[in-house]
Amino acid sequence: MKLFDAELKVMEVLWDQGPLAAGQLAKILRDDTGWNRNTTYTVIKKLVDKGAVQRTDPQFICEALITREQVQEQETLGLIQKMYKGSTELFFSAFINKKNLSDSEIEKLKKIVEDLK
Repeated sequence: MKLFDAELKVMEVLWDQGPLAAGQLAKILRDDTGWNRNTTYTVIKKLVDKGAVQRTDPQFICEALITREQVQEQETLGLIQKMYKGSTELFFSAFINKKNLSDSEIEKLKKIVEDLK
């Protein structure tokens, strides 16, 4: 499921805070992003239509139906497909470029790879 930046802002609040009334969600996003209530409600509706959020009465409680990890996995797979022609090896090679990682990070990645064997 592809989520757009505005949808991710709503999801981040729900993942961090848990289920919230739509009004509470609108207030948090107003304070964080400057959105008005209608903007937040429009984004919530899109997320409901996509099956990412459940909104229940009577207080319009919004709850995430997908996890942050599910979205991260889908976004990563999409990135690998789009930018690296589906090659995990090319993606990983670009990601672990020595100039971007500390020695400690390199050691942690080595351990992750070793643990996969």
